Amino acid sequence: MPPRPGRLEALLLPSLAALSLLAIWSAAVEATGTQIFPTPMAVAAGLRELARRGVLGPYIADSLFRVGWGYALALSLGIPLGILLGWYSAAARAVNPLIQTLRPISPIAWIPVAIVLFGVSNFATVFLIFLGAFFPIVVATQNGVRNIPSMYLAAGRNFGLSPAALFARVIFPAALPHILTGLRIALGVAWLVVVAAEMIAVDSGLGYLVIDSRNAGKRYDLVVAAMLLIGLIGLGLNTLIRRVERMRTVRWGFRAE
Repeated sequence: MPPRPGRLEALLLPSLAALSLLAIWSAAVEATGTQIFPTPMAVAAGLRELARRGVLGPYIADSLFRVGWGYALALSLGIPLGILLGWYSAAARAVNPLIQTLRPISPIAWIPVAIVLFGVSNFATVFLIFLGAFFPIVVATQNGVRNIPSMYLAAGRNFGLSPAALFARVIFPAALPHILTGLRIALGVAWLVVVAAEMIAVDSGLGYLVIDSRNAGKRYDLVVAAMLLIGLIGLGLNTLIRRVERMRTVRWGFRAE
């Protein structure tokens, strides 16, 4: 297993890569003489303009609010359902065909249905985020429960654990690393979906900022600024859940990466 990079290396290498990308970006814009695609300095000026107008913070908060609600709803329903399907094979055989039919459908394809059901509102966006996050959570939880080594269950029963205690002390801890992997994937999907949904179903948020800046005077400096914010926030969310995955208390069952 290769050694983990030191803290300085972990910060220095990404910083050098980002600076190199900015330099290449700036040089490419200058070399082509384009009047459409902005330079990094123009994007930074666009960010300052958004902050000065007082829309940057509220738009970020709106996107995070929608993701939070849709993700929480998917988590609260997806984990119990996944545990049920992982534990009861008959239930899995009955429900899995439906899950495998609905799971490949992109949440973006549900936008017309969401607008019909909820109108142009936060409810439509939250519904789409829920759909995007729900299925990865269900599948990961089901697989986590199904793949628990039988010796763990036998040991718990030999110690006389009640069904509730067996779940709390063996089943859930052993499945937790798989569940967290599903939660990380679901969070990434939720963040992708909110950006797409905000372009159509609401009038605020970072996705709305992208399409509004494009339509209102072709402000590509603001478009790219919004895109960079979307990427940076997505990176932050992924880093946060990665840290949770590495905590000792959630590595009971299987070795986390």
